[in-house]
Amino acid sequence: MAALLAWAYSGLPAFGSFAGRYGQALARMTVPERGATSSVAVTTFDFRGLDTLGEEFILFAAAVGVMVLLRAQRRGEQVAAEPAGAHRPTARSRALRSVATALVAPVLVLGASVVAHGHLTPGGGFQGGVILMSAFVLVYAGGAHLRAERVRPLSAMELAEGLGAGGFALIGIGGLALAGSFLENFLGPGQKGSLLSGGDVPLLNAAVGLEVMGALLVVLGELLDQRFLVRRGRR
Repeated sequence: MAALLAWAYSGLPAFGSFAGRYGQALARMTVPERGATSSVAVTTFDFRGLDTLGEEFILFAAAVGVMVLLRAQRRGEQVAAEPAGAHRPTARSRALRSVATALVAPVLVLGASVVAHGHLTPGGGFQGGVILMSAFVLVYAGGAHLRAERVRPLSAMELAEGLGAGGFALIGIGGLALAGSFLENFLGPGQKGSLLSGGDVPLLNAAVGLEVMGALLVVLGELLDQRFLVRRGRR
């Protein structure tokens, strides 16, 4: 596999020498027609928005599949979020708890910034959603208790996942209703380089960020429940 990968890389054109018409057209149209300065985000959410919708629902279906498989194994079991009578911190190391707790707010701000500025700089909903998920993982890792239902409420995670996936589709339907085509940009491009630019691309970024964060947290929560069940000696 490594040899094949090296062989494939050896045949790639030099950096910056791409001569395809599609790439040149996108580079020419992104800023003047969409008001966004990230041609990757415009390509992902505008010119190829339907592909991105499919990718989002692949992640949605994967998370739902994990839920179905693991919950089927635990059918009829009430999995305690913590062993009976235990009230220990999640992280036994005080240094780990301090560092994790101190990082929660900066990671949340970073994730929100990556999502909000995805149409202006490298980033977007997929990357920002993973960062936002990491903030909640830090909450659990550095939490002062093991009551996981307080730290990772599965119903809220499932709601976030559903809202993100449904929101992307609803924005696409909004383009169909208001502009005559599914995922058509029905908002003005705004001022180039500003946060309020790019039409509906920032909204699509936000929907994807919410869905990615929710899906990954749902998978993490299900795996943690499975771990607690196995640790109690049940299969």
